[in-house]
Amino acid sequence: MKHVFKKIDRRPIPALDAVLGKPFPILNDGFIRLIDYMGSDDAIVQAARVSYGKGTKKISQDRELIRYLMRHMHTSPFEMCEIKLHVRVPMDCWRQWIRHRTANVNEYSTRYSEAIDSAQTTPPGEWRLQAFVNRQGSEGTLSEEEGKRLSESEAELQKLARDVYQRRLNRGVAREQARKDLPLSTYTEAYWKIDLNNLFHFLFLRMDPHAQLEIRAYAECIGREIVRRWCPLAWEAFMDYRMNGLSFSAVEWRILSLMLKGDKKSAREAALSAGWLREKDGKLKICIERGEFESKLGMMDISPPWQRG
Repeated sequence: MKHVFKKIDRRPIPALDAVLGKPFPILNDGFIRLIDYMGSDDAIVQAARVSYGKGTKKISQDRELIRYLMRHMHTSPFEMCEIKLHVRVPMDCWRQWIRHRTANVNEYSTRYSEAIDSAQTTPPGEWRLQAFVNRQGSEGTLSEEEGKRLSESEAELQKLARDVYQRRLNRGVAREQARKDLPLSTYTEAYWKIDLNNLFHFLFLRMDPHAQLEIRAYAECIGREIVRRWCPLAWEAFMDYRMNGLSFSAVEWRILSLMLKGDKKSAREAALSAGWLREKDGKLKICIERGEFESKLGMMDISPPWQRG
């Protein structure tokens, strides 16, 4: 049987082409640049329908399908879209970034070339304090006066490290060894290629308010400046269902359903049996799981049944 193939229609994306190659500045000397892309909302729809055609003629139907895919976590159609970025990022931030092992990466090599002569700096008012509850995060800032002293010592340290590195190179020390005492604030660059499904996972984790502020700045830029232009329907669904949606565990559902029935006593007992309420001297001890549920209730303007008057 002779096969008849439909013509492939590759539509440009003017909103994305307008920023192709444009550097978006991040931090004091970092950036993100869009290098190339493949696919669009149309590609997601075509893959879901196993079709080489243009998909539906009505944008509302395409939107409905994409939202269904996102809502029910049918992820493979989103893998039909890929994007390649050129990024400049501090090395400590890059350590978190590179943990997302679902991308293709080629990083600037300080064995072949001299390290980039730039480091992330911290303004006096931006020295963050260690968070008490979230041990891996920060909360609040030092005073401007204290921050000024830290910023001055930071500048001294970075200059000393760079001077030592340069002296080693000038004496003929191999680049692979000369670099070993450079600070993690030193910028590196990389080409980073990833499909949209895995990019959404990256953004979900790194745009979260609990993510480190520096990598969050990069993630916010990728999402709002690039993905939003690239696949606006998929971006809208991602924001609705993943970033701004709420999910509940079985314990949370049980407590919430009792609360909605007005049975606060049973809801409190369910929380006690779940190990959420460990009371001592009339005060609640720290329970991270309970705290996360309280945050969800707060988004719905609902007070937990164990909240004291």
